[in-house]
Amino acid sequence: MSASLIVTSELDVKPGHVDQAIAAWLEPAAPHGAEARVLYRSLGGDSLLELTALDAVEQVEGLRADWARQFEALAPYAAGDFSRELLGYVEAPKPAATPLPTTPYIQMRHVEVKPEQYAAYRVWRDETIFDVVRTHDEVETFLAYHSVLSSEPGVMFVSGFSCDPQAYTDVFTSPRYQEIVKQAGDRYITGGDRGLYTKLYQRVSR
Repeated sequence: MSASLIVTSELDVKPGHVDQAIAAWLEPAAPHGAEARVLYRSLGGDSLLELTALDAVEQVEGLRADWARQFEALAPYAAGDFSRELLGYVEAPKPAATPLPTTPYIQMRHVEVKPEQYAAYRVWRDETIFDVVRTHDEVETFLAYHSVLSSEPGVMFVSGFSCDPQAYTDVFTSPRYQEIVKQAGDRYITGGDRGLYTKLYQRVSR
């Protein structure tokens, strides 16, 4: 069952230092439990992303000691500071059997929606975005979250897949999906360039 809350922690890494940063990130073992945390490396740049599954907001306090350790251990490799946000589960057209996806790859798909349009957007995405997801086997899990605490608020889709990244990407570059993107931009998206983005990541084994 998908986690009710997810903390995302992302760090831009100095070029050529990703492997060292991964080793520093993974040692020592995370006290929160490895089964509830997954680390990924970006396919499009020098960054690392960790997803942490939580049951309640109060559990964030228990992560702070490990965050302090990460800050110190990763400082030599970091190109900037950690970026974190807390996401709350909304729904899943393709749910995961575990708190976090277990696929070799994920895509984070973010969109900021105008609050007055959010209810209509929920109906629209079920008929469009979710319909595409349900009818393509390349997409194995597709989870819809919404920001609880974030400097980039909005909807975050966590999409898991195992196929070649290009085959997965083709699902979302078809003429039909491009029309869906256009509809979203015309009706629902706010925030300019920051309002919509996608990022691909590959899972890092512990």
